Amino acid sequence: MFELTGQTALVTGAGTGIGEVIAQRLAAAGARVAIADVDVISATAVAERIGAGAFALVLDVTNPVQVAAAVARVIATTGSLEILVNNAGIAGKAAPIWEQTDEDWHKVMNLNINAPFYLCRAVLPHMRNKAYGRIVNIASIAGKEGNPNMVAYSASKAAIIGLTKSIAKEVATEGICVNAVSPAVIRTKILDQLTPAQVDYMVQRIPMKRTGQPEEVAAVVHFLASRDCSFVTGQCYDVSGGRATY
Repeated sequence: MFELTGQTALVTGAGTGIGEVIAQRLAAAGARVAIADVDVISATAVAERIGAGAFALVLDVTNPVQVAAAVARVIATTGSLEILVNNAGIAGKAAPIWEQTDEDWHKVMNLNINAPFYLCRAVLPHMRNKAYGRIVNIASIAGKEGNPNMVAYSASKAAIIGLTKSIAKEVATEGICVNAVSPAVIRTKILDQLTPAQVDYMVQRIPMKRTGQPEEVAAVVHFLASRDCSFVTGQCYDVSGGRATY
């Protein structure tokens, strides 16, 4: 089930954390995966561990020129690009809004929402020509509920959900499904950017009373990236241990 043999997937931020696990899962299902990351060492190491034709793609996703070139390179290398997973992101500075600078705000927005816009714009012409594609955007429960001291992160993830729903409607009749995944707090290195109090705040609001695992996010992404996801588009799937109720 959810077979991806013969397909190519581009996963951003795949040099570590959730992105790496998503790349591993898609490759295990048969996809050839482009491991896109700004860190060439991490991207190369992940590609080597995965094997199965996976290859590193050094990419600053906040640079639209680099994004367009990277998408063209993937298509030229593999002959196709059926799956895009916009995973790259940062939590940003942990502080109330009055302590956030313009630079703090723009740094998060550039990576968390501008980059997915650039990537979706770059891959969709190819997907439309092929009359097939799957885009999965990694949002967050913070985008639905808003976390204190994370105003830029929360706003950017709310924007991802809106971006997803809008694009999904634009290409709904063209064989392209566009969905989002909204995790609660997941046990990755990104938690090192947060204070213990912030992590505890999020965990205490999860009915299962634990952090999620990257593999649990990857499982949902796998379905949304597959041909089996044929009548699901414009949706935001929560991986939140029961925290979200809508």
